[in-house]
Amino acid sequence: MLELVHLRASQINGCSPCVFAGVQSAKKHGETEERLHNVVTWRETPFFTEEERAALALPEAAIRIQDGAPGVTDEIWDGAATHFDENQMSAIILNIAITNFFNRINHTIREQAGKTW
Repeated sequence: MLELVHLRASQINGCSPCVFAGVQSAKKHGETEERLHNVVTWRETPFFTEEERAALALPEAAIRIQDGAPGVTDEIWDGAATHFDENQMSAIILNIAITNFFNRINHTIREQAGKTW
């Protein structure tokens, strides 16, 4: 699930190296092509569980604050908290933060997907 969260965060941030690496890593952990191709449209597809949907809602809310979005609302937080304990929530939040960090580094240095991976 953390691979999916990483992939979605990287898609939102437009970080091609992290999308590339995220897909490769998710495949190694058994993710299917069908699911990986549909992470970007997770709300409109039947391929994700309620637990996965709750996890995927977190990076969207946490990352899109510059778009004027309210951030992680109580509804989004409570939805995730029904599926994950405190340690799991911490892991998801840390995953989002680290992904954002690397997305921004790759954007700054203009890293290309697949160039060094």
